[in-house]
Amino acid sequence: MRSKKLTILIVAVLVLFCLSTFAETKKLKQIGRYTLVRIKGEVPTEEVMKTLLDKYAGDIKYGFDQAGYGDLYLPFMDQLKTSTFEEKELAVGDTLMWMLFRSMGKVKIVEDVEWAGKEPLPVFSFMVKKNFKHYEFIMPKPCGNISLRGVEEIIPMAICDIKVDPAKANINDPISIDMSGTQHAKSMEIEIYGPDAAKVATQTLTPDNPKWQTKFDTPGEYTFKAKAINFEDKASENPCEAMTYINFPPECNLWTSCSPCKNFVGRPITIDASNSSDPDGEVVKADFDITDEAGSSVDTYSDSSKPFSWEKIFMKEGVYSITAVVTDDFGATSQPCKLDVEVTRKKSFFIVEGGPLLARGSHGPYLAALLGGNFWLVPDVLDFTISGGGAIALKGEPWKSFFLAKALLNVHSGPAFFGAGVGFNTQVKETRDESDVFLVASVGFDVFNNWISKGALFVEGHGPVGSGRSFSDHHRILLGFRMYF
Repeated sequence: MRSKKLTILIVAVLVLFCLSTFAETKKLKQIGRYTLVRIKGEVPTEEVMKTLLDKYAGDIKYGFDQAGYGDLYLPFMDQLKTSTFEEKELAVGDTLMWMLFRSMGKVKIVEDVEWAGKEPLPVFSFMVKKNFKHYEFIMPKPCGNISLRGVEEIIPMAICDIKVDPAKANINDPISIDMSGTQHAKSMEIEIYGPDAAKVATQTLTPDNPKWQTKFDTPGEYTFKAKAINFEDKASENPCEAMTYINFPPECNLWTSCSPCKNFVGRPITIDASNSSDPDGEVVKADFDITDEAGSSVDTYSDSSKPFSWEKIFMKEGVYSITAVVTDDFGATSQPCKLDVEVTRKKSFFIVEGGPLLARGSHGPYLAALLGGNFWLVPDVLDFTISGGGAIALKGEPWKSFFLAKALLNVHSGPAFFGAGVGFNTQVKETRDESDVFLVASVGFDVFNNWISKGALFVEGHGPVGSGRSFSDHHRILLGFRMYF
């Protein structure tokens, strides 16, 4: 029992001798006997110290756990390999938070140590960084014991990061701003400058809400200047800018080949947007729309190839509103450009008509050919036709060639028409020297009609006017074709 007590007493004396500590103040007056690692020579080099610490990694981990800094072990070992030791002196009276040493082959720790030697203690010093804290470790050169001198909390400078998407957009398209890549910030501030370099908007974001969306209604380049504020209210110093470009929309220019378009029903009218332009690209498409006076849609057309034109034939007269919208190579559309065009139909025609004419049944065959004019009194309902020409006799005496003229009013129902009027002819027979006035009745239908010209087949009956002229002696039948142009 006495031997065991004596052993404990000797160990305690040796520890006190190496560390020169005292029970209450823990003052260290000498160092070098109870070393954590075995060192050859009195002053080891930096490389030797790193090698020895790696060799004693298990003991070091045990000591860190004993000191309550087990989570610092791995950063300590990793950073020690690349750290640069700084040679310093521990002044008399300087304190250490704790020191690892070895006694009786075991790693031990002493806390709250004050250097109380006669002269400053030469040491190696290096920093270990973890979670925004700097830990200063020192190792006295004579023994290489590991000591934690102090802990300093470092608030890092914020690192600003901003991303703007898309880099190019159209007017009023959503623009997304993302600052989630920013580091060490409590807030982020954004200033937006427009194409004229004037500030157009500001926005404050936080790490919890690092995204924002906006839009612009004016084309041009926009610059986003951002900064991040750390927890000491210091602004980031790294460049932090982004830009987006708002595409200029194209400008529409519209014209037609006629205005007003007189007598153009049934004729092609060119609707042209080829003079449209785009300030920062090119026009790639034109969309046309036509409405009537009531606002109802008449027709639409889209042209994706130059020269962006449309040949349109109107089948009814009226005032039409023509609208065009052009699209550029980035998908932006122009403001609509609009023209009102009055389209009128042709209301007067030259006519040529002719065909076989039978006078008094089959006794007097003729071939008739006439020229004249046609005038619409009520479009598509009522017209007036006047014509005159000759009838060539195809049979000899007493029949002879003669001149005839006629005037008709024609009522139309679709392609069919019915006419009535009066006519005049010169002598048609050798035995009669007087001219005749006759009544005309006709029926016919249009073979074709493209509004600027048409053709019609008709049958006319001519009857005498006045007493003394019997129908049987003075009637005629004309089977003809009439061409309008």
